[in-house]
Amino acid sequence: MLTRRDLLAGLGGAALSGQAASHAAPLPQELILTPMSRRTLRLSRISSAAELARDPVIVADPATPPILRTRSLNSPLTLPWGPLKIKLSATPLTIAIEDANGKTLQQLKFDDEGITFRTGALPLFGVGEGGPQYDRRDHEYTMRNGQYNPDQRVEGGRVPIPWIISPEGWALFFHQPFGIINLASPEGHFRPTQTAVVQPLDLFLVISPDPAGLLAEYAALTGYPHLPPMWSLGFLQSHRTLASRDEIMTEAATFREKKLPCDGLIYLGTGFCPSGWNTGHGSFEFNQAVFPDPAKMIAELHSEHFHVVLHLTKPPEKLFGQAADTGAAAQDDNNAAHYWSKHREVFQLGVDGWWPDEGDSLDPASRFARNRLYWEGPLQDRPNVRPFTLHRNGYAGIERFGWLWSGDINSDWKALAAQISVGINTGLTGMPWWGTDTGGFIPTREFTGELYVRWFQFSAFCPLFRAHGRNWKLHLPWGWNTGDYGPIEVNRSQLTDESNLHNASVEPICRQYLNLRYQLLPYLYSAVREAHDTGMPVMRAMWLHYPDDTKSVQRGDQYLWGRDILVAPVVEPGAKTRRVYLPPGEWYDFWTNQTVNGGREIERAVDLATLPLYVRTGAILPFGPVKQYTSEPVNQPLRLRVYPGAEGHFSLYEDDGVSFAYERGQFTRTEMRWDDHRRELHLSNGRARTLEIELPHGPKKRVEFSGTAVGQTIVLGGLPARTR
Repeated sequence: MLTRRDLLAGLGGAALSGQAASHAAPLPQELILTPMSRRTLRLSRISSAAELARDPVIVADPATPPILRTRSLNSPLTLPWGPLKIKLSATPLTIAIEDANGKTLQQLKFDDEGITFRTGALPLFGVGEGGPQYDRRDHEYTMRNGQYNPDQRVEGGRVPIPWIISPEGWALFFHQPFGIINLASPEGHFRPTQTAVVQPLDLFLVISPDPAGLLAEYAALTGYPHLPPMWSLGFLQSHRTLASRDEIMTEAATFREKKLPCDGLIYLGTGFCPSGWNTGHGSFEFNQAVFPDPAKMIAELHSEHFHVVLHLTKPPEKLFGQAADTGAAAQDDNNAAHYWSKHREVFQLGVDGWWPDEGDSLDPASRFARNRLYWEGPLQDRPNVRPFTLHRNGYAGIERFGWLWSGDINSDWKALAAQISVGINTGLTGMPWWGTDTGGFIPTREFTGELYVRWFQFSAFCPLFRAHGRNWKLHLPWGWNTGDYGPIEVNRSQLTDESNLHNASVEPICRQYLNLRYQLLPYLYSAVREAHDTGMPVMRAMWLHYPDDTKSVQRGDQYLWGRDILVAPVVEPGAKTRRVYLPPGEWYDFWTNQTVNGGREIERAVDLATLPLYVRTGAILPFGPVKQYTSEPVNQPLRLRVYPGAEGHFSLYEDDGVSFAYERGQFTRTEMRWDDHRRELHLSNGRARTLEIELPHGPKKRVEFSGTAVGQTIVLGGLPARTR
């Protein structure tokens, strides 16, 4: 173990003391190494302490004081960092991290151009939303924000976040300054966008052999994901051009009459369409032609258990501050408190959420301030109600405040296929609350009932399940059998042939996946709580659970939904089969309950109603009853389906789905453990209830669960006990 004397000798007297040394190899700025945790090291090269002022993007505090502060290196130096070693040398300044066996895990070289780092041989992930997918290699990322062609039509808008994560067990977050990340060369390179010769630099290096550990460190740095309200996990239907009050209320009533589950109705503003909820871009005044009595209309929609979300544009160009600011700052047009005050009159009518559009030109600090505004602002009036906001733009830390969608993509097959890896990479950049415009936004000739169904199936297994797009009535679950395009918002040459508007198969399939989404809410909400606690996304790269399987690391056209369900969306027109890679182990086909050996690729036959889903052995899936909205009271038992073949565990999380009472311990966790050898399901904690338990090929067993901590054991028949 190095002593303080060893450190001082190696640094010519500069280590730990904060005093500059006059020895060989002077550094142009002070170098500071600070352990944030046993996995994360902060590396700062600055001229003064002011350059490391508190930044609201970073919420973590250092685990210990700096282990190094110096302005010169007299000779190579080795510092301990937990079980790892930090090796430093000068000309150029080089910092390498080695494990106990001397293997270099990452190496950073600092020069006047920026930082060079090792990229290894495996795929690279992260870098925010949008841009070339799935592996981020072979491209330069300028960190340009917003929607721009050609990639906007396919991958969607870009929300750049300078976080790179590698299956080799490391990650980098370039905190300051903003810059360009080049992954097109054998070595990666970060280059600040400023032109000064010597830049203050601040970055965080994460080392963890466990993929979940890498994501947990990002969450600890920039904030753990907020816990969204339960209703936001239901189906959300967007509207564009509105004809009248009667149309608005009729569309809502149709969901209930057709028994198509839905929790939220979202209304576009006037400007992007000729008649939206308000009078124009940036306006907070209701359009009287369609919302003549907004308070009454919102109350009526609430009585039918719909939540109301309104679209907004034209944010201040240099937004700063917080919703709670007061005094002179709050009088500035660009201040968050001043801007939020414009929302309050509308919000007090009962609006449940916001859809802040545009903002592409905002800098990272303004984007962060906007994300935070729509969390803190609503809490001023409703301090015990979880806010909901759907953003198109953001920055690191957005996971603490709101949701993100991928922007104005094409309604075509290429865009649908791209969204899978976009969603995976967004989750790997610490943002689990993500989704797309179901069906795509910009109509093309490819937008048929078939494409809508395939996209609808995919969206049913995205965190955000929302339909939106131009010619919005074709984005309704029943819109493909009316013979009507609805309000035409593009050139007719972009629209599918009228003969495709009489497709009676679309609505029943949409109902099937709506029902399945709502039945799986107990499973989904438990995964959502896990994301809140750990930073693990709901939509997961297979790499996160199969890091030692090369093909699982490389595949970006399918993903895990929580821990136990594998989702393989169909993204080709007229598909009769879908090639699916199953990670090692045994899997159950969700639809047929047939078992399939993994560690290989299989060919799964599909029809239009089939989205290939597989469940790993040992899984315990909770199914609720079909609901028309998430808070609908039901009296049917919770159903537990156990998939034998391996030991298993599931923690069922439940709370009121609305308030912050969970922060005060008002929630339940029912712990479920499956003993595959004995064919026994052990339950403990939770609440007393009736449960219906089944195996894929066995009879159902109804039991009364006491909810005690001691628990109870249920023996399931239908299969013989397995030998060890």
